[in-house]
Amino acid sequence: MAVAGIICEYNPFHPGHLGHIERTRALLGGDCGVVCVMSGNFVQRGDFAVFNKHARAKSAVLCGADLVLELPAPYALSSSERFADAGVYILDSIGICGHISFGSEAGDIGVIREAAEKIVTPGADAITKDWLDKGLPYAAARQKAADAVMGERSEVFKSPNNLLGIEYLKAIYALNSPIQPVTIKRTGGEHDGGTGYSASALRNALSRGESPWACVSEKAAEVYSSEIAQGRGPVSMKRCELAILSRLRALRGFEQFQGATEGLEHRLMRYAASEPTVEAILEKVKTKRYAMSRLRRMLMCACLDITAADTLDPPPYIRVLAMNGTGMRLLATARKKTRLPIITKPATVKRLSPRAAEIFTKESRATDLYALAYPEESNRAGGQEWRLSPSIVGV
Repeated sequence: MAVAGIICEYNPFHPGHLGHIERTRALLGGDCGVVCVMSGNFVQRGDFAVFNKHARAKSAVLCGADLVLELPAPYALSSSERFADAGVYILDSIGICGHISFGSEAGDIGVIREAAEKIVTPGADAITKDWLDKGLPYAAARQKAADAVMGERSEVFKSPNNLLGIEYLKAIYALNSPIQPVTIKRTGGEHDGGTGYSASALRNALSRGESPWACVSEKAAEVYSSEIAQGRGPVSMKRCELAILSRLRALRGFEQFQGATEGLEHRLMRYAASEPTVEAILEKVKTKRYAMSRLRRMLMCACLDITAADTLDPPPYIRVLAMNGTGMRLLATARKKTRLPIITKPATVKRLSPRAAEIFTKESRATDLYALAYPEESNRAGGQEWRLSPSIVGV
């Protein structure tokens, strides 16, 4: 049986995600196992996930995934390069994935492969550095390098899912991994399964108090509806703003946090101390050189005490969030092949390495902050990370 890995956020899971899983199986075989590495309670754009990680993982398994693993918070709140590196590292380390599947605007693995190979050449690196020294943002500097080394074919770098695919292939090459990449073309409304609702549109609808369940896979909708009924969603940063501001104002500096360089640390320190909202801080700190998503990640990392040092090394463990019967069998095979400890019961963390314990402790603190954003105050107890085991679906 083929096994494909998917790196995802499912924030929230919708028909476009379902289509990706189904088309991956159509490409690799109907009995293909699907292992997802999913961001936890915080996502790569530097925000709270709209539903907690256990609910999102359960909805993914109900809708076609077999095994959902967690991308720990320090890596989920990183640049696209580190996000991809960590996700691929987990898929490679678990030892059962022969493929990685991702969506792309190009829909052509040859185009993505060429881009990944050419952008890491010494010539491309030199051009990127030169434009960075001239003050261009990283994305724009890299586009200049791609234009120089690829000519018209550098268009591939102008689409966000192509860019993530390029990062996945770069990570595979760096690890010398045997994982084979495949890509599913995204066109028109395929990002939302033809519903007209992307993940961001669904989040916006939920924030307005709407119930867009007609645009969500039925089984996923049941999970989300239950979370809302129990007062655990929808979650947003705004619900936790006072706690965030309190943490930021208590800091004595920002130098140790991811991306806080080139004077950004001083701007963050100045405006975190004076501005009344998170958005006001971000607007004051924002310059043409830096994307808002990078600034949001820096702010969340500072709030969660996630330092640049936390991601210098790859993830030290594999955390299981949800699985079905096939996932349980895949996990049993993985335990014989994995290069990393696999966590199903949080208490086992105490027997792992000091670094694994440190990363898990930061994950726990992140969950403690996330819980403060639940609408129902009785759900905001601390220490939840140590009490939750994987969801087992259909067994």
